[in-house]
Amino acid sequence: MTDARYRKNSGSVFSLKYHLVFCPKYRRPVLVGEVEKRLRELLAEKAAEIDVTIEALEVMPDHVHMFISSDPTEAPQRLANQFKGYTSRILRREFPHLKSRLPSLWSRSYFISSTGRVSEQAVKHYIEAQKST
Repeated sequence: MTDARYRKNSGSVFSLKYHLVFCPKYRRPVLVGEVEKRLRELLAEKAAEIDVTIEALEVMPDHVHMFISSDPTEAPQRLANQFKGYTSRILRREFPHLKSRLPSLWSRSYFISSTGRVSEQAVKHYIEAQKST
């Protein structure tokens, strides 16, 4: 029986989860109404395409919070760029007002943090205790 906390691929068993936050350029509050609805759809489409699980998602008027789980072969920076690039291209095409108000939809920066079930202290303690067992 497989532990639901972990995923696996051909060479590894893993649990890699990230909290990703990104904002529209100038932190403009443009992620509302139909734009928000379409953004949610596009994020789900891209996640399925790149084999990422969206554990939680919240779209605020001026930023997006995603809690995602990914394969270890994917760099966190690439994940952020995949979501931002895909959604920017389609949203700006479908909603012309985004093109006229912003030179690009997303700010170049983002926040990403790894999360886990085990604290840093627990991992350090486990490693330090290996020789004594």
